[in-house]
Amino acid sequence: MTRDRFERALFRVLRPLVIAFLTVITAFPFFYMVMLSVRDIQELILDPGSLWPRSFTLSTYADVLGRQGFVTFMSNSAIVAVASVAVTLLISIPGAYAVARLRFFGRRQVHFLFLAVYLFPAIVLAIPLFVLFTMLGLRGSLPGLILVYIAQTVPVTVYMLRNYFETVPQSVEEASAIDGCGRMETIWRVVLPLSKPALMATGLYAFMIAWNEFLFALLFLVERRESWTVSLGLSQLAGSIEIPTTVLMAGSVVLTLPIVVVFFASERLLTEGLTAGAEKG
Repeated sequence: MTRDRFERALFRVLRPLVIAFLTVITAFPFFYMVMLSVRDIQELILDPGSLWPRSFTLSTYADVLGRQGFVTFMSNSAIVAVASVAVTLLISIPGAYAVARLRFFGRRQVHFLFLAVYLFPAIVLAIPLFVLFTMLGLRGSLPGLILVYIAQTVPVTVYMLRNYFETVPQSVEEASAIDGCGRMETIWRVVLPLSKPALMATGLYAFMIAWNEFLFALLFLVERRESWTVSLGLSQLAGSIEIPTTVLMAGSVVLTLPIVVVFFASERLLTEGLTAGAEKG
């Protein structure tokens, strides 16, 4: 047997095994969390090691969504996340295109300055932002929190989109210009349709940050329970000794499930190469 045939046979055997192993170690914690969330607390106390409950109950979810107020928390998180994604992309698209296509003094330095924001830990920025937002009267409001998340996500989304825009063939844009399209029309009709995978990836990144972030939400919203996000609500459950483990796991599922749904709903655009065939010859 030649070395090439041996390697092909080995990879043919190892590939499904590695995929199965990675699937198990990544999916098992979520599976166990879901199973705990639908168990009765008495059954969990009597048989804590069982992976499959004898009977299923949804009372934990009714408790989380009703008495614990997670419907309001999820609504607040959805408003914050969607608004953050929309404004972030609205700012990042022209900024990334300018850095990728336009030639101006300091272009290379500006490109790296965007990432310099992430050299500072979030806790370093928390105190001055807290003081500033208190002076502006934005502390305790969702718009103030949205501004913080936009400032967090714009630098890295500009960096991500800039790298993708550079892969779009310039000849496609030149052909659009020959057809009479201006710069903004070229971006809208040519660049953005070809950049859907990158837009979806950056949008998902911004959505995950806004949905899961805890530190700034705690600083700006802790005084107003009606404005809490779902991460703050879950921390309240985790910090209470009166909340059963099953209810806490139900809250964790409620926090995690929207991210999972959004990811699988956008998986096709994340993996699909839409630039294929955009340029002929």
